[in-house]
Formats: sequence, C-alpha cells, structure tokens
Amino acid sequence: MDISGQVAVVTGGASGLGEATARHFADLGAKVAIFDFDADRGAAVAAEIGGFAVKCDVSNEATVADCIKAVTDHFGQGPRVAVNCAGLAHAARIVGREGKTSVDLFRRVIEVNLIGSYNVMTYAVQAMLEMDPLADGERGVVINTSSAAYEDGQIGQSAYAASKGAIASLCLPAARELAKPGVRVMAIAPGLFNTPMMESLPDETTAAITKNIPHPARLGHPAEFAQLAGDIVRNPYLNGTVIRLDGATRLPAR
Repeated sequence: MDISGQVAVVTGGASGLGEATARHFADLGAKVAIFDFDADRGAAVAAEIGGFAVKCDVSNEATVADCIKAVTDHFGQGPRVAVNCAGLAHAARIVGREGKTSVDLFRRVIEVNLIGSYNVMTYAVQAMLEMDPLADGERGVVINTSSAAYEDGQIGQSAYAASKGAIASLCLPAARELAKPGVRVMAIAPGLFNTPMMESLPDETTAAITKNIPHPARLGHPAEFAQLAGDIVRNPYLNGTVIRLDGATRLPAR
C-alpha cells in the first residue's frame, strides 16, 4: 500500500516507538492521527507533523470507538493503517516479598497492552471495511507491537510477556479472518530500544543490557522500528506473521 494520502492511526504516538512511527509516516505523506493518554504531548507531536491528536485510553472500548470516529470526522476518511504502540511495561513477581501478590498489576497490563490493542484493531478494521478497496485490493493494514519478551521474558515480566505473547498469537488468526476483505495483520516484536523508559536507567544498567546484544551492539533506535512499520505497510506480501527486531539478542533470565 502506498501510504501517501492515507489516514494512519498510531497509538502511543506521543513518545518512543509510537512517536517515531508517527513522524515517519508523516514523512511518507500519511495523514497521521495520534492516540495517546498524554494529551498535551500528543498534541505537540501532531502539531509538528501536521497531524491530529486525540486523548485516548486504549483499554476503554467506548473511548476507542469515539476516537476512531473523531479521526474519520476530522480527515473525512477512515484509517487505512493502524499501528498499536501504546502499552505498559510494569514488572512484578507473581508472588513478591512478604507474599505480596501482583494480580492487579497483571490485570492492568493485560487491559492496556492486549485488550487495548484489540480495541483499536477492532474499530480501525470496522472503519476499513466500510471503505472501498484500493487498486491492489487492499483495504487496510494493522500492525500490533509484541516484544522479544513474548519468547524470552525475564523474571518479573510474567504480565508483560503474557500480554505480548497474546498479541503474537492473535496475529495469524486475525490475518486469516481479515484476508478476504483485504486487511493485512502483522506484529513487530522489538528487543531493547532507546525509548524514554530505557533513557531513565543508570548508565551502568544500560551498559549491562547492551552487552548481550550481538550486532549492532547497542539499543535499537525508534526510527528503526518506524522504518520496519513503513516497510510492512508498503510490502503487500507481508501478512500474518511476527517479525523480531532485536539485533539478534535473546533476553537473559534477569
């Protein structure tokens, strides 16, 4: 799909991987809509790229439905592309110190990372199906963000790994279901990237993390995630699979 002139929704577009994706898509000529809980930062990024920002709690189905409608009303057309980057990386042991449980954290991570992605995919696809197919027969592309942790999650990442594993698992059945109307579904599983969360870590911690990355021996750049997302949109034969983007790293147990 030629993304130029098409509407693209990017969740978590106010920072990190989502912001890089929003900026890259805008450079490719897309009309970008940013969904983010940080309304001020989302609006600032949207203003810089000539896009549109909506405050959105992706875990709330009714809110997501309203946000997709707001995008369609603003641009006069529905989204052809949806990229889910919004998420939480909260960590906790299943049973921690002094027997403390983490069920509430598990539930919240699943609600945002998994159900949030499903909400956005659902209502974005609903809008895609109401539009005529493009010349190549495509109606749209959905890209969900998994994580390298879905295969090699670390201690304390049970909630995060479970949410990202579910995103990886739904990729193929969703692609099969949506193949006939011409909607592709892909997932990217990034490794260790230089996002605001990583930037907050001490230098020695970052050094310990990066020493396990074979090549390039550094954190990934958000622009590299964005580049892959753009390549997925433009390559019509990419469908129903998960791509690890990780410099050949495998996460250790801790």
